[in-house]
Amino acid sequence: MDRSPLLERHQAGGARLADRPEAPGFAAPLTFGDVPAEYFAGRAGCALLDASDRGRVTLTGKDAPEFLHRLLANPVRTLPVEGANRNLLLSPKGKVLFDFDLVRWEERIELSAAPGRDAALRQALEVYHFSEDVRFELDGERHAPLELCGPGAGGRLAELGLEPPAPGRARRARWNGAEIVLSAPEVAGARGLRLDVGPARVLDLWDALVRAGAKPCGLVARDSLRVEAGAALAGVDVDENVYPQEAGLERAFALDKGCYVGQEVVAKIDTYGGLNKRLLGLRVDHSDPVARGTALVLEQEGERRELGLVTSWAYSFALDTGLVLGYVKRHHQEPGTRFDLGGGQGHATVVELPVARAAP
Repeated sequence: MDRSPLLERHQAGGARLADRPEAPGFAAPLTFGDVPAEYFAGRAGCALLDASDRGRVTLTGKDAPEFLHRLLANPVRTLPVEGANRNLLLSPKGKVLFDFDLVRWEERIELSAAPGRDAALRQALEVYHFSEDVRFELDGERHAPLELCGPGAGGRLAELGLEPPAPGRARRARWNGAEIVLSAPEVAGARGLRLDVGPARVLDLWDALVRAGAKPCGLVARDSLRVEAGAALAGVDVDENVYPQEAGLERAFALDKGCYVGQEVVAKIDTYGGLNKRLLGLRVDHSDPVARGTALVLEQEGERRELGLVTSWAYSFALDTGLVLGYVKRHHQEPGTRFDLGGGQGHATVVELPVARAAP
């Protein structure tokens, strides 16, 4: 959708809103007033996130599975009905153009995209459409998902009389007289749950999940969770200048699938290596925010060299200090490597990801 239908409810409840870093112009809660509690819900309980502003592209027609299979980096034609995966559309040079979640149903294939990305995804796919029996539809107005993460997510679902889908699967069920669609994509850097009952009932679902014990969670806690996990976020850590292996997106592409756009480059990287940079986590020596685009500088033989670039910052509860994700050039990626942050913002040291989880 263009806008979350829950924003007024969030504001009335005291949530602070801001634009999503991955989707400027799309407002979302920064916090519901207690960032540590929201974070620890994602670690030890159940965090509830508003993802109802996501867009969606739906493909129908008998040729849709084959059409997508020859374009996308993960399987489609061989995916079973009710199968689901994270998927990519790459450029011919093997770099990431679109990152989305795919679900295959008997009658259609749905691509759930980050807010504001659905129209561009549809246009990019239609470039490859010639005579195949495939029809494209933007149907984000019917797509208003909520997301759960944390070890208690399944229990909160059970409180609603629902069962989670198996990994790599989606399922339809009935909830309070309406159809609800459940899938299990990555949420905040770990396997989570996505529930979609549509925009007309999303407020009812939100309230039911809160009553069941799910803790509303904003962008600040979400980013703490995902940065500690080393999970790249499309639009922030991933753009058209990045190979999927550089961003750690191995689950979003297959090396044994056969041909797809950019496959030759992806396979060559896997066979011969040679990545010039890789997304890493770096512990910052303070807790002040570090801006996206900040240089990672290393002094070598009296010369200061920019050898990396920060893409995400979050406060790490596990480390009790700032933590950034950034692309670091090869030969400088060993844990313990210490960089100066550009602009005199202190120092950042490479750490292994995921970082150790804090106890609640």
